[in-house]
Amino acid sequence: MRAKITYLVTAAVLVFYFVLVGSRGVMLIQSGTLLTVTFGVGVLILPVIGIWFLWKNTQFVRRANQLAAELEAEGGLPVDELRRTPDGRIDRDSADEVFARRKAETEAAPDDWRSWFRLAVAYHDARDTPRARRTMQRAIALHDGRNVPA
Repeated sequence: MRAKITYLVTAAVLVFYFVLVGSRGVMLIQSGTLLTVTFGVGVLILPVIGIWFLWKNTQFVRRANQLAAELEAEGGLPVDELRRTPDGRIDRDSADEVFARRKAETEAAPDDWRSWFRLAVAYHDARDTPRARRTMQRAIALHDGRNVPA
């Protein structure tokens, strides 16, 4: 729940920032000189890119949470079997062991979104966020029945 609140607060701050920047862009355009209009259009591009990025991330999180809920209902969520250090961090060797099992599971069933979901969690636990995200995107695409390149 804490992560959701943090995400919502961050998104709200970003939207406020986009509105602020957008208003400055409009003010520049209203000035009417070639330089300020050009600069104003450039400034307006930033909030558009930011809103698109925020929307794509929100959709990704929403879809990943839907898959997690579905997998939980099936009883297929990965069990947290990771050893932790005294300060609560995941033990790297433990994460590597779980990752190896999840990777073998995914290689055995490459068309099963469930195995890709569990592999994404293993990547996340191994602190490989970019691969975790790509793997979760693959799980989402497989779940939705979309064509996934090899």
